[in-house]
Amino acid sequence: MTSDSTGRRVVVTGAAAGIGRAIATKLAAEGERVMVNDLDADAVHALAHEIGAIAAPGDAASPEGAGGLVDTANEWLGGVDVWFGNAGIDRGRGLQASEEDWTDSWEVNTMAHVRAARALVPQWVEQGGGRYVVTASAAGMLTMLGAPAYSATKHATIGFAEWLSATYRHKGVVVQAICPQGVRTRIYEESGDLKEVLSHDAVLEPSDIADAVWDALAGDEFYILPHEKVRDYYVARATSPDRWLTGMNRIQQSLENR
Repeated sequence: MTSDSTGRRVVVTGAAAGIGRAIATKLAAEGERVMVNDLDADAVHALAHEIGAIAAPGDAASPEGAGGLVDTANEWLGGVDVWFGNAGIDRGRGLQASEEDWTDSWEVNTMAHVRAARALVPQWVEQGGGRYVVTASAAGMLTMLGAPAYSATKHATIGFAEWLSATYRHKGVVVQAICPQGVRTRIYEESGDLKEVLSHDAVLEPSDIADAVWDALAGDEFYILPHEKVRDYYVARATSPDRWLTGMNRIQQSLENR
């Protein structure tokens, strides 16, 4: 991984707003060489101009888009040292979530990481290292009531990230998963009754997540947990799953009885 004064070569997907925008802004301010990506081309170009980054709008989830973005980064940055797979969507509610909701969630929340890794990891192994950071959400460690497609695909994201780490860490590939709970983003603002659940342990600002991420880049710990209580919930889920599920069901009942 490059460590010279020009900074690391970084790509951030889903950078037009929320956590992605905050991460890109923080890294650029710290001297990293940043490329920002999002489907919202106007927002990406505006952000790039604001923070001194390179704009690369487009679809980072499709096979062509993911590979193309890596190619663009190789061309304009001379390679990639850190990849932030931050783009994500929350589609559909309950069992009424449509086939399209599930398909779109799978493509963006999970397969985008697989496709980017296919292009990135071989060159990282060759160059002696690289870092892949996924924005997985606490939903990927726990669950998110009312949002089955989001929960399942974020679980899959963590599963893939774990596999990637277990397979390539001895070859210099660092994999990390950002798993915040409530963050003041569009997904939070559109969560309806779930806002109360997501805000149980405080709602953080995207800049808080970016600060936590910046600190975590100094090490290689797999989980980046801006909400420390998520670690406790994760332990409780693993050690007493039925008790944990009963507690989650109580929250579900409280939402239904409003």
